[in-house]
Amino acid sequence: MSGRGGALLDLVLPGARAAAAGRGGGATVLGAWAFLWAVTLLRWDRISSTLRGGPADHWLALATLAGGLVACPALARRWSAGAWREAAGGETAGASGAVDWTAFARHRQASVGMVLLVTLVLVALLTPYLAPFDPNAQHAVVATRFLPPSALHPLGTDRFGRDVLSRVLYGARISLTIGFVAVAIAITVGTLVGSGAGLVGGAVDSASMRGVDLLLSFPRLVLLITLVALFEPSLGLVTLVLGLTGWMGTARIVRGQVLSIREEDYVQAARALGLNRWRILTRHVLPNALTPVIVAATLGVGNTILAEAALSFLGLGVQPPTASWGNMVASGRDVMLHAWWIAAFPGLAIVLTVMSFNLVGDGLRDALDPRHARAL
Repeated sequence: MSGRGGALLDLVLPGARAAAAGRGGGATVLGAWAFLWAVTLLRWDRISSTLRGGPADHWLALATLAGGLVACPALARRWSAGAWREAAGGETAGASGAVDWTAFARHRQASVGMVLLVTLVLVALLTPYLAPFDPNAQHAVVATRFLPPSALHPLGTDRFGRDVLSRVLYGARISLTIGFVAVAIAITVGTLVGSGAGLVGGAVDSASMRGVDLLLSFPRLVLLITLVALFEPSLGLVTLVLGLTGWMGTARIVRGQVLSIREEDYVQAARALGLNRWRILTRHVLPNALTPVIVAATLGVGNTILAEAALSFLGLGVQPPTASWGNMVASGRDVMLHAWWIAAFPGLAIVLTVMSFNLVGDGLRDALDPRHARAL
C-alpha cells in the first residue's frame, strides 16, 4: 500500500506498514500508539481534571501524552517510507549515521533494552494517569495493611495500607530523574576536566590525573555515605552527590580520546591556522571524542540508579514518605516471609531498569564502533 492509502494507514495505525515490511521499530510505534490511546480513553477523567487546572506533574503527563500521539504517526510515516524504499531496492545505507542505527537495530538485546527503556520512561512520565491510588494515601490501615496482590491492588499493599503499584510507579520517576540528572552532571564535569587536561597537557594534565586517581582510590559508596551523612538527606542533595562522585571515569576516557585526537592532521591544521584552544576543542576535538562518552553515560545511568537505591536502602537517600525503589525494598526487608511483594516488586523494577540501560549501552558501543557495526 502506498500513496494516499498508505498515509491514511500511518495516521490511523501508525507503525503497521513498517511492521509489515519487517521493521521492528514499526511494531514498537504501533504498541506505543495503542498504549497512549488506552491511557487517554481510560483516564479521561484525570485528563479533564488537569485541563481544569492541575499540578505541574499532571501537566507534564498531559504534554507527554499529546506529544506521543503526535509523534507516533510522524515516525511511522518516515519509517514506512524507508521500509518501502528498501522493498523497491532503493538505497538505505550510505547516509550519515544510517549504518550505525541499522547495526543497532540488528543487535537484538539492544533492541529489547531500548523497548524496555522507552516503556519505563513513558510510564514514569505518565504516572499521574497510570497510578491507581495516591502513593502516600492511608485508609483504614488495620484493614488494608499487608494485603496480597489482588484485582484492587495488583502488587499488594505495604504496612501502612499504601498501594505498592502506585508507589513503584512514582518511585520510577524518582529513580530515573536522579539517574539522568546525576549522570548529566558527571558527564559535564568529566568532559570538562578530561578535555582540558588532554588538550593543555604538561603540568595541568599531570595534576588533573593525579587528582582523579586520588578520588578513584576512595570507595564510592563510602564517599557517598560520608557526604550525605554530613547534611540532611534530600532528593537534590542525593542527585548532586551522585553526580559529583561519578565523573572521574568519564574524565579519564575523554582525556585518552583527546590525547589521540589532538595529534590528527585536521587538528594540527587548525593550530597552524591560528585557531585558539577553545575553538579547536569545541569544533574539532570534542565532537570526535564523544562516542565513548555516550556509551559511558548510558551505562552510568544504570549504575547511578543502583547507587541511589543502595543509599535509600541504608536510609541516607530519598526520605519517606516519598516513594523510592530503594526505601521500598528497605521497608519490606523485615517482612519478606509473609509480605514478600513489598520488596520484590521494586527490586524487580530496579533489575529491569538497570538491565535495559546496560543492554542499550552495549548496543550503542557496538553500533558506534565501525568494526563492530560491520560485523553485526
